[in-house]
Amino acid sequence: MKVLFVHSEEDAHSPQKPLLINERVQFGISYISAVLKREGHQTELVVLSRETPHLLEEHIRRNGPGLVCFTAVYTEYLFLSRLAAGVKRKHPDLFLVLGGPHATLNPDGCLSEAPFDAVCVGEGEYPTLELAEQLERGRFPSGIPNLFIRRPDGTVERNTPRPFLQDLDSLPFPDREMWVPWVADPSSRPSVLVGRGCPFSCTYCCNHALRRAAPGRYVRVRSPRNIVDELAAMKERDPGFGEVYLEVETLGAKREWALELCEELRKFNSRLEVPVLFGANLRVTPSADYEDLFQAMAESNFRFVNIGLESGSERIRRQVLKRMYSNQDILRTVETARRHGLQVGLYNLIGLPGETPRDFRETVEVNRACQPDWFYLSVFFPYPGTELYEECRRRGLLERRPDPTLERRKPALDLPEFPKWLVGWKRAWFPFHIYRGRRPLSECLWLVTMATIFSHHSLIKLYKKWGQTPFFTSSRSIGRKA
Repeated sequence: MKVLFVHSEEDAHSPQKPLLINERVQFGISYISAVLKREGHQTELVVLSRETPHLLEEHIRRNGPGLVCFTAVYTEYLFLSRLAAGVKRKHPDLFLVLGGPHATLNPDGCLSEAPFDAVCVGEGEYPTLELAEQLERGRFPSGIPNLFIRRPDGTVERNTPRPFLQDLDSLPFPDREMWVPWVADPSSRPSVLVGRGCPFSCTYCCNHALRRAAPGRYVRVRSPRNIVDELAAMKERDPGFGEVYLEVETLGAKREWALELCEELRKFNSRLEVPVLFGANLRVTPSADYEDLFQAMAESNFRFVNIGLESGSERIRRQVLKRMYSNQDILRTVETARRHGLQVGLYNLIGLPGETPRDFRETVEVNRACQPDWFYLSVFFPYPGTELYEECRRRGLLERRPDPTLERRKPALDLPEFPKWLVGWKRAWFPFHIYRGRRPLSECLWLVTMATIFSHHSLIKLYKKWGQTPFFTSSRSIGRKA
């Protein structure tokens, strides 16, 4: 069967190449496509921007798929549901299925609000495969675990979930080739997914809800040998690739596995003329000692580690975010990483319910003390299905639907303690305050300029129009992140 996958990007790099870099490649689609191809099905991908919704109809008419698979986070759901309605009007017999985090957390809502024929709850590889096989045999789909299916009479068949897939090594390597036409910089650093699930229950994240979507162990990792086999296959396909991001919620969740992975990566690099560099995420835990892990990472050619600070206010972390480490834990972890030659990036949040400007000053102070090699500062967005979404609802902050455009870059909530305008101002000037006197003034102001531009649609359009001028191209190396 021919299967068409649909992905969308609000802030696309360009209409023709919506994804700037390989790290924007979506793993869910890639793994489902790989499973389908292994079983003899044909797959294709279309990546849509707000300027190119017509591409969906063009792909349907040209390739005649029997199944169209949409994937959506909350902020892309409305755009894709409108496109699905248009497809259904023109092709009423074409089967449409929706997957992704928003579908998992709100399957009944998705079926009642949009004309999807089915919604996938949880992991999608084998539900999608069974769906394609039943459709190919001419059957109306039924009895497929993980799928909520709209019957012809309008009622919904709610199938029970299958357990989380425990043997991740049994999956084929993700289908990266399907993304090649849609990525502007094909030589950019790729990511490799090394595990699924998160052991923590941060209130701004939906992992605690996704954990309940199916029975079985939620936090799973691939074997180090399987990961290295994928890296070897990537290196064979592209001998020039020199760095990869190992995507996992935290490399420290399973310490013995992480140390074994580092040893396999060291052996892999020892066979290469030019070793591959690595980076990964780490969630700090109270009083943890990362000496052995960082030493192993350095020996296996890790270049950097990204660490989630989120807020420099210990009150906000404990009472709002359910993150119990101390600022001293963060400072000690950063110092240990640097001692082993690792660069460090810090993840930060602003605009949290209950946060005050004074709390955010503590975030600035911790970043200033750490002097991260780069940082990520996201504006809090209340995603449905998270604990903080419910807290925002209880506090009356969601009387109007939060604007999902440019999520995490512009304020979505007007907090009594921290108004929108001030959140936006503090976010833009954050790099100036943490690097002032430590980096050149031109770099600090450049980072402020970029933060300002990329939180306003009109400025983004101007930047994309004029971004190839000598001023911009000569300045792009300033403040470059990992």
